[in-house]
Amino acid sequence: MDLELTGKRALVTGATRGLGRAIAERLADEGCTLAICARDPDELERAATAIRARGVVVHGGAVDVTDAPVLERFVAEAGEALGGLDLLVANAGGAAGGSRLEDATAGDWRTTFDLNVVHAAVVARAALPLTRAAGGGAMVFIASISGTRPQPRAQYAAAKAAEIHLAASLGRELGPDGIRVNALSPGSILFPGGGWDQRRASDPEAFGRWVRDEFPHGRLGTAEEVADVACFLLSARASWISGTNVVVDGAQNQPGMAGW
Repeated sequence: MDLELTGKRALVTGATRGLGRAIAERLADEGCTLAICARDPDELERAATAIRARGVVVHGGAVDVTDAPVLERFVAEAGEALGGLDLLVANAGGAAGGSRLEDATAGDWRTTFDLNVVHAAVVARAALPLTRAAGGGAMVFIASISGTRPQPRAQYAAAKAAEIHLAASLGRELGPDGIRVNALSPGSILFPGGGWDQRRASDPEAFGRWVRDEFPHGRLGTAEEVADVACFLLSARASWISGTNVVVDGAQNQPGMAGW
């Protein structure tokens, strides 16, 4: 299936590893020019160099997505470097604080919301004039199944729920501009160096029991499987999908692993 993404200009936050890196690489393979950002400048340069080797233009920026002015400036610079913007993936996210209510301070809650829903709103707002000028486009917010199912870190679950609702609200608001907005909610994804990879190494027996109990297919998902769905949602092939939340979890049960 031709996704008709060749020549599109895409911005991906948190693109040096894991889901963001896989999505950026898949977009590059589809012929998109890219703007990518992440906090660590060394990791950013390595990722940008590797993606450029796929034969596409890549504009990179070292950005803390919780710093709104810096994030807004990066989007403006990306628009100049790429000659506009058609596609946006708000991938950066995470959680601060512990897994129980008493282990998460007010500051942890604010940080978690800033990393997830506020970052997505800020980058979407900054990208809007560029995407509108391009005649429309698509945005995908990388949320989580934790946004719709209870899990130990309430601050993370609540932030992802807000991010899912943000996509639904913006899907309606920006539709008249020809801009589609969707949330994509992965389940637990295994990739080298990621959190689940570390947990598997730390306690392989408990990890194996968890996989057997919670995953009907007997395994976690891969970053590439999520990237394929993200690229589809960004493409013209998904032209009538907007304002919704697409779950990519292999029918996983609960999102969390006991004790983590």
